[in-house]
Order: sequence, then structure tokens, then C-alpha cells
Amino acid sequence: MRIIPNYWFTLPMASPYRIMRLVLFFDLPMNTKSERRTYSRFRKYLINNGFTMVQFSVYAKIFPNRSSLDNYMMGLRNNLPKHGSIRAMAVTEKQYSNMFLLVGDKTLTEKAITEDPMVIL
Repeated sequence: MRIIPNYWFTLPMASPYRIMRLVLFFDLPMNTKSERRTYSRFRKYLINNGFTMVQFSVYAKIFPNRSSLDNYMMGLRNNLPKHGSIRAMAVTEKQYSNMFLLVGDKTLTEKAITEDPMVIL
């Protein structure tokens, strides 16, 4: 009988063509104190909802499939600031992983969030 350590297990292999990333690009005004507060609240909302910063004013979040991304978008629309420019782009994990990094390095958060389905407990 072979004993398998209980701290290793793998998740079912999810297709990188099924997993989705929502990438948000935003440019909010920060001239007045209330505009800075609005920016700060929106940014905190994104972080509290699982978004990670890719670059300044560019945040991304992983979803298991397109339908969960679409459901999340309905809730996101209720928490948008009234002024500024916010754009959302949905791409598959495969498309996101093919993104070119021209200058700089991946952040620690980006390195931690990978396609690797193995989870170590």
C-alpha cells in the first residue's frame, strides 16, 4: 500500500481557455478632496473584491468562467464612481498569459497567481 502525503493534492485541470480575467483600466479625477476620496474608495473596493494591481490604475481579477464574470459585472456597475473613465476588458487566461512584458518584472502577486493547478497546503 502506498501512502500519499495529505498536504499535496491537485485541483481538476481547468482549461486556460475557460478561465477568464477581468482587466479594469481607470482614470479618475483627483483634483479635489472629494475626488481623491472617491478614487480611494473605488480602489479599496477593487482590492476588497479580489482584484490585484497590475500597474497603476490597472487591476485584474480571475474568474472560473464567463458566466461568473458576467454576474460580477452587474454588481460592479452599482459601485462605479460618477466621474472619470473606467474600461473593462475580459480575456481568457490563455490570452492573458500571452501578454508581453516589455519593461520591468512581474509583481510578487502576479508570480503567486499562476495557471498551475497544484495547491500546497
